[in-house]
Amino acid sequence: MKNEELQFSNQYNIQWFPGHMAKTLRMMEQEIQHVDASLVLLDARIPLSSLNPEIERITARKPKLYALNKADLADPAVTEEWIRYIRAADAGCVAISAKSRGGTAAVRAAIEKELADLLARRQVRGMGGAKTQIMLCGIPNVGKSTFINTFAGSARAKAADRPGVTEGKRWVSTERYDLLDMPGVLWKKFDSRTVASNLAFIGSIKDDLLDVEELAMNLLDEVRRNYPELVAQRYKLEPSDLLLPPFELLETIGRKRGLLVRGGEVNTERCAIMLVDEFRACKWGRISLERPPQREDRDDFEQEED
Repeated sequence: MKNEELQFSNQYNIQWFPGHMAKTLRMMEQEIQHVDASLVLLDARIPLSSLNPEIERITARKPKLYALNKADLADPAVTEEWIRYIRAADAGCVAISAKSRGGTAAVRAAIEKELADLLARRQVRGMGGAKTQIMLCGIPNVGKSTFINTFAGSARAKAADRPGVTEGKRWVSTERYDLLDMPGVLWKKFDSRTVASNLAFIGSIKDDLLDVEELAMNLLDEVRRNYPELVAQRYKLEPSDLLLPPFELLETIGRKRGLLVRGGEVNTERCAIMLVDEFRACKWGRISLERPPQREDRDDFEQEED
């Protein structure tokens, strides 16, 4: 099997952008007019790849806060680089783990900081007790439902480690906030294979659309370039093993784990599934798949003015 980056055909474009995603974007267009701000959840392992340009366009004219979720799975040093990068673009940013109440406390503080002017005007008008309405949005499987449940202090939304759990918009009220939880949404076409690969690695594209062996090989190839010691430690590899072609490395790991079929051959599909599952569960260690670009090259987080 060739070691190529994940390639997605026009057929897959239709499958990963079904009717409900188009409907979600239309709902967001309508609802953004009625909320005070938006909270955009990004995956801390791939902040740029999880930045949906359609969401950016819709939320551009309201105060916005970026939350780098799943920061407990990402390389902490790289996450700090991302926070500095995003804040340098005059955008609010905080790193969180949606499962942690400490993370939601940081989000509350950041929301109040970002909306300080609005809250001050309300206080002057005698509306200091009015709830702040915030639209929560992001790509599939970025952790919105888990965040909602932690933020609200109870199980208000379904949560699962797979995309497509939230099926429609819902309002969740707390003492000070009304959160509008929107379904996760991708965009219609990925111009970058790297972006598509990163989204597949973290599970934002449904696995049944993908060749799991190709996915695992590309993931191994990507991670061993930047975190070779983590891969070697997890799978008891020799330095020479890390130089193998991706398929041979996959076989080597499968053999070391005893994932064999009759005749002593490696069950490469089972090994691939194991590798992807263990990466997503952070069993390889805390890994970031992308670093901030040079500021002069990309301005994705620049805020638009009214």
